[in-house]
Order: sequence, then C-alpha cells, then structure tokens
Amino acid sequence: MSARPEQRRDPVDAITEQWARVRPDLDTAAMEVFGRIHRLSRAMGDRMEKAYAKYGISRGEFDVLATLRRAGEPYTLSPRRLSATLMLTTGGMTGRLDKLERAGLLRRSPDPHDRRGLRVTLTEEGLRLTDEAVGAGLALQAEALSALDEEKAAHLADLLRELLAATER
Repeated sequence: MSARPEQRRDPVDAITEQWARVRPDLDTAAMEVFGRIHRLSRAMGDRMEKAYAKYGISRGEFDVLATLRRAGEPYTLSPRRLSATLMLTTGGMTGRLDKLERAGLLRRSPDPHDRRGLRVTLTEEGLRLTDEAVGAGLALQAEALSALDEEKAAHLADLLRELLAATER
C-alpha cells in the first residue's frame, strides 16, 4: 500500500519505508491505515480540545454535556448511564460531574424512583454552552474534511464504519 507518485508523502510513508529497509519480510499495509488513523485522531483531538477550551471545558467534559444533550428533554441521565455510555469509571465520571456542577453547567438531584440513585441534568447554561460548543467542533471537523470531495468523504465514512464494526466484534 505504498504512496502513489501523484500523492503527497506523509510521515507514515517514511515509517513504512524504514521498516521495509530493515525488515523487508513485513507487510506494513495495516500500519499504513492504522498509523494514519492514529495520527489523524491525535491531530483532530488536539484541535477539538482547543475549540472546547474556549468554552471553559475539556473534551471529556464536553462528552458528558453532549451525552446529556443527545438524551433529549429533560436532558437527564443517571451517573451510571453516563459512565456506561462514555466508557468511564465511576471515579472518572465523578470528577467530571463535580467540575461541571461547580461551573453551573449541570446539576445532580435525587432520583425520584430510586432513593439511592442520582439524576444528572443539564442546566440552561449547560444547554446553551453545549449547543455552541458542538457547533464549533463540527465546524472544525467539516473544515478538515473539506480536503475530500463529498463522494470521497462518504466513501471514507462507509469504509471506517465497516472497519470499526469488524474490530468491535
């Protein structure tokens, strides 16, 4: 899967060429794909972190707020459901909830159906901030994706969906 002459070279090409020199017996085709996915994920993750910082939140905190927002009105979930959705430990979730509650972006209240349970709900300020931040994040993603035409972007999404399904089995 080496770079075609008409394509620009990238750091992954250099890495796979180095491997080819020292270990010509290796098939680095998978490294070409996953190396680029990893680098792309890190680069976009850094950009998203900066975008959310303008709103006073981290990417992880945005994920909590966005999960509540996507739940629909009344924008309420249990901490356990949030943890499961975000694949976080309860300790990791507690830290995020504490910070977001101090910032006035969400509130915790007793669960009316479970004396021992809690409910986490977006505040009006949390809803406003989440809607602004998701717009800013999507704009950054769209800007990056504009390097591809619509057909290529859709094809890439399909390929990644297929690959993700295969790896999550």
